Amino acid sequence: MNIKIITSEETKEKPDQSALGFGKHFTDYMFEMDYIEGQGWVNPTIKPHLPFLMDPSSLVLHYGQTVFEGLKAYKSEEGRTLLFRPEKNFERLNISSHRMCIPPIDVTMAMEALIELLKVEEKWIPIKNGTSLYIRPFIFANQQTLGVAPSASYKFMIILTPVGAYYAEGFSPVKIYVEQKYVRAVPGGVGNAKTAGNYAASIRAQYEAKKKGYSQVLWLDGCEHKYVEEVGTMNVFFKLNGEIITPVLNGSILSGITRDSVIQLLRGNGYSVTERKVEIAEIFKAAENGELEEVFGTGTAAVISPVGELATDDEKIIISEGKVGKLSQWLYDELTGVQNGLKPDTFGWVKTL
Repeated sequence: MNIKIITSEETKEKPDQSALGFGKHFTDYMFEMDYIEGQGWVNPTIKPHLPFLMDPSSLVLHYGQTVFEGLKAYKSEEGRTLLFRPEKNFERLNISSHRMCIPPIDVTMAMEALIELLKVEEKWIPIKNGTSLYIRPFIFANQQTLGVAPSASYKFMIILTPVGAYYAEGFSPVKIYVEQKYVRAVPGGVGNAKTAGNYAASIRAQYEAKKKGYSQVLWLDGCEHKYVEEVGTMNVFFKLNGEIITPVLNGSILSGITRDSVIQLLRGNGYSVTERKVEIAEIFKAAENGELEEVFGTGTAAVISPVGELATDDEKIIISEGKVGKLSQWLYDELTGVQNGLKPDTFGWVKTL
């Protein structure tokens, strides 16, 4: 692929690595590519990260035909750029695109685009402990027309942002509210696709939970409203009497890459992991009986996020005395160690640039 590079004489001042936050600062350059019906994906370009013009009739603004991904780049102690299972993100992007009737991208092409962009922006990868360069690939429909139908044109873009911890708590237990009023997704819907509408549908519940003092919501199934699905930005795991349990993928839960990595890591180290339907009543009952040992979320942004409290309007349980559990700490240390090149990559997950 012949990528055109448009340079700029102006560059941004890099932010303080000790106060990055999440998604607040953006690098100097981005990648952009067009899909034109009859031609396919064309015009691959690395260009300055700047606002661009879009027609008010662009389909994405009216019907939400868009998908996205999230992954990270890290700097090793030797100064190498490391990526964690990046091909899986582009494979999942195509799964989401299929559900949203968006033409697929070639994974090899997407990887080449990302690698070239990272070469240009290598100095933006932070090196402070707990930081990384968050990568956001996304595709959106931009045909200028009104009508509910697949677009004839799209843009594929990649933007970059240096980040610290996703949650303000950092790697400390978060408080999660069990959502009982709103529904995020149902089997047959788009719950297993990373598409904007899923996240738009979650904002009201998250807003109300935050007013009550909670970091995120735990979604229950949309049909019976009793089975655990996922946290707003994470898959979720429970440790009950030594067994690790996570909700089975059912068509309305995102197939998390960190989730898959955690399952492989646990099973590879002798832990029993069960994927099945999990009733929220079972979790509260286990807490009451002293059988609930740990709860944690998994996702690209937070990696591992220990949960210290689960609550409904009527009940509240404190998990692991509100402290980081031993398993959560071990998983976090192992995964971040592999991601940063500090621990052996026995699964072959890391791509070194």
